[in-house]
Amino acid sequence: MARSQSGTKVIVYEPQLCTGCRYCEIACAVWHCGEIDVTRSRIRILFDEGRTAERYAAVNCQHCDDAICCAVCPSEALQKDETTGWVTQNSTKCVGCEMCIVACPLSVPIFDPALKVAVKCDFCLGAPECVKHCSSGALRLCAREEAVRVNARLYLGAKDER
Repeated sequence: MARSQSGTKVIVYEPQLCTGCRYCEIACAVWHCGEIDVTRSRIRILFDEGRTAERYAAVNCQHCDDAICCAVCPSEALQKDETTGWVTQNSTKCVGCEMCIVACPLSVPIFDPALKVAVKCDFCLGAPECVKHCSSGALRLCAREEAVRVNARLYLGAKDER
């Protein structure tokens, strides 16, 4: 069982700040693919037109402590980096079975038809483009411990006890 890497940085999303501009998706696609094709972005913004507040939701890799995507990958293309805490991928090992997509609770990995492999957030080698280009500040880097508190408050209704 993997242990949480204290102090490691992760991306946290604050839905009340998101404007739905999709700059994060564009920046990700350009960084990874060299073109503006949001279907190949490794972060996705979902829209809910029926809601007046928090109409947008970001779907991005949480670099889970016990990443099920790593456990189900038959070719060991996904690994948990014990130093950074990030779930990393080696696309040359990926066989394109898409088991990681099925297993991930958020369906974060996507199948890239151009590359013929599953891809996911690689943290842009330590400086996430999505965070750098988020004009509203809805995406930011923070310590894993803070991200757990923010996500518990946003998605589980927990009180933020600092």
